Amino acid sequence: MSSEYRIISIGALATHPLWESQGDPRTPHATTSLITSGDRRLLVNPSLPPPILEARLLERTGLVLSQITDVFLTSFYPDHRRGLPGLEHATWFLSEAEQEAMSSFLATERYDGETHEDPERLALVQDEERLLDRVEIAPDCLMDGVDLFPLPGISPGCCGLLLPQSRQTVLFCGDAIPTIEHLEQGMVLPECWNREQAMNSFKEVIEIADVIVPGRDNVVIR
Repeated sequence: MSSEYRIISIGALATHPLWESQGDPRTPHATTSLITSGDRRLLVNPSLPPPILEARLLERTGLVLSQITDVFLTSFYPDHRRGLPGLEHATWFLSEAEQEAMSSFLATERYDGETHEDPERLALVQDEERLLDRVEIAPDCLMDGVDLFPLPGISPGCCGLLLPQSRQTVLFCGDAIPTIEHLEQGMVLPECWNREQAMNSFKEVIEIADVIVPGRDNVVIR
């Protein structure tokens, strides 16, 4: 079964390290996309707040959030998932490596918060843990025609989605390649969990994808 995709909202960096002129810092948000396979409708990185996300979804597809069946997060970073409160009815997916890394990180944050008797920090950790507990581990084949494509480096378990189609291979790569400027200049974001792994993931995207959906930009056809 073939899958189809459409960009719902084009993302942005707070400041773009490869632009000469920046202007005021922007609210960072990830590119949000819809993938349809059979009767399943998957939102990738629902980054905008629910009311805005629903408006964009309606504009781009005629759908509303209640018709979304699944969500996939390329990473667990907060600016990839602001829309989750409007998608409680859907199944949320994350790569196993990212789930394990974030669970370990939050355990450390919880310990530090308890050690320093910091109730505000502990409350934030508890909120994040509740969200992480709600997420399911994504299977290697997420849906018919949609496969996981691990891209570690920007975060420990950053993971893209690969859509092998008859005439081209489409890859949703998250922040492994954030913008077209990063693609053209062979660069990754400076805020990397592991720069070497991030560069290796960047190269993998280049090698396999005919169509790239970056983490903070529009579709790039190569």
